[in-house]
Amino acid sequence: MIQKLLVANRGEVARRIFRTCQEMGIATVAVFSEPDEGALFVAEADEAIALGGESPADSYLRIDAIIDAARRSGADAVHPGYGFLAENATFAGAVLEAGLIWVGPPPAVIAAMGSKLESKRLAVAAGVPTLDTVELTGLESPAIRAGGDRLGYPVLVKASAGGGGKGMRVVANAEALVEAVASAEREALSAFGDGTVFLEPYLTGPRHVEVQVFGDQHGHLVSLLERDCSIQRRHQKIIEESPSPGVDDRLRQSLGEAAVAIGRAVGYVGAGTVEFLLAGQSFFFLEMNTRLQVEHPVTEETTGLDLVRLQLQVASGSPLPDEALSPRQVGHAIEARLYAEDPVHEFLPVTGTIDRFEFPDRTGLRVDSGVTSGDSVSVFYDPMLAKVIAWAETRDEAAALLAHSLQRAELHGPTTNRELLVRILRHPEFVAGATDTHFLERHNPATLGAPLPDQAGEQLAALAAALAAQSERRASAVLQKSIPSGWRNSPSQPQRFVYQGYHGQHSIAYRFDRAGLTVVLPGAEPRPARIHQVTPVRIGLELDGHLRWYRINRVEDVIHVDGPTGYSRLKELPRFPPPTVDDDPGSLHAPMPGTVVRVLVEVGNEVLEGQAIVVLEAMKMEHTLRAPHDGIVKDVRAEAGQQVEADRILVVLEPR
Repeated sequence: MIQKLLVANRGEVARRIFRTCQEMGIATVAVFSEPDEGALFVAEADEAIALGGESPADSYLRIDAIIDAARRSGADAVHPGYGFLAENATFAGAVLEAGLIWVGPPPAVIAAMGSKLESKRLAVAAGVPTLDTVELTGLESPAIRAGGDRLGYPVLVKASAGGGGKGMRVVANAEALVEAVASAEREALSAFGDGTVFLEPYLTGPRHVEVQVFGDQHGHLVSLLERDCSIQRRHQKIIEESPSPGVDDRLRQSLGEAAVAIGRAVGYVGAGTVEFLLAGQSFFFLEMNTRLQVEHPVTEETTGLDLVRLQLQVASGSPLPDEALSPRQVGHAIEARLYAEDPVHEFLPVTGTIDRFEFPDRTGLRVDSGVTSGDSVSVFYDPMLAKVIAWAETRDEAAALLAHSLQRAELHGPTTNRELLVRILRHPEFVAGATDTHFLERHNPATLGAPLPDQAGEQLAALAAALAAQSERRASAVLQKSIPSGWRNSPSQPQRFVYQGYHGQHSIAYRFDRAGLTVVLPGAEPRPARIHQVTPVRIGLELDGHLRWYRINRVEDVIHVDGPTGYSRLKELPRFPPPTVDDDPGSLHAPMPGTVVRVLVEVGNEVLEGQAIVVLEAMKMEHTLRAPHDGIVKDVRAEAGQQVEADRILVVLEPR
């Protein structure tokens, strides 16, 4: 049995593995980079060893440093988590050569399945259907275009190594293919150290369904049933569920048999996932992930199995227990991936301090997170904050529980994709189980990701913020034995606050007198209101006979308001702001810190609205910045290879 386990990963997955280790009495060792020194997972491990460096290349991708940390700590086993070195056959081999237990499949299996091209060949040999493929290694532009023409458009450019949507591009026509291939190669090389890409047909409206498989060292290999991962953005899963609403018992058996056949073809041991595209009753093998998946909790919640516990038992030489050999699925589980992203700016990753990170305590709700209140989101790593999972007896109940829990969570700091997740979970197509991988192509993510409160709801949030602010000033005045403005025994002039929110500016007025409270909202007549309770952080406000409760958290000049219809982010404005000038209206700013990959224009170039101007790499993905309008390039302030901070001006365009 494993005595001490080193987890060669960080954040949420490290905490998840530590939790099971604690239940099994296994000592834990964390490794950490410089930005992660104060992270939650480091504090929760029994021991922690610094790797040094800021970027993954200088820390979590250093095989020699991790092996040395295992030796120094006396660990007898290594778990790779997911991401970083989790599917690196060289790392697995180095762990075994060091005399340590590797919690994962054999290195040869990782190598065979680490290439999507090689795994496709193995699937064909096992009799499992696959999509037609065009390999691009060594091909020049004419041959690349010929390959696209043979498959027919649209086609998908896909990296042979890695996953997570990196190195993937959907191409609609031959004109865009060569550049898409070059961009995917660069991104794949940066993310995985392997720039090999290939083409396959881009199916219209398929489901993305995967099967969890598990093998031990005694010849057992089983299917632990399927998960549906069809809701994706930029080829990255954001909502997963089990069982799949598009799979019946007959198809479930066929998928399980195909997944096990592929696993047996390579002698699979440990936890693995076989991914398929599902078109009607037909399915096609995509790839096999030789690790624990991000979405593994939905399988755990419906089968009652702890997949990390099974991994540790199998790595120690134990056979799979009976409950894993004959899995039984109960109820329905749905997982949502919560990211630090900006819905207003194409869901680009954002950084910053998390002022508050709290979820309601509810039966059936599970939150797997790597952060807590006060932590920071770093530019160096994936911006996923948490996986929020709901289990219930039915799919409808699980979706409702997850949506309401996300809506009522207090998430203050960097903007998130919370609203997008809530609206997807409540969307008629999702509720009906009629989703596919093109869901967010039919439904604009920016619209779904807008704040949940409408303009009227945001105005009420602003009123609650104003009254709470007055309460805070009153409490301060009581301590100072003075009388705060707005609180009088005789009639007074209305108190006014101006807030900036998503729906614009809101001018709020209210007055206390002998009759009680009178409020004036923008565009409305004065009307009476009643306060049931008010403190600087909580208020019960009754308006037109409707009592609503709000929670308020002021952080400098930003006011976070959580109310019955959702979250509002407000900024208090001066009542008489100084005049301003529009500074650099044609400037193209860096939306986040990153590295300039390419500058595609020069001073004097004429550009059209939407034309690619700069390619920026941040958080392991390429982001193309485009011209906001037609114009002439007036100034270029960036060059390839340059590190830039958020909001830095890269290019200035003069409108035509």
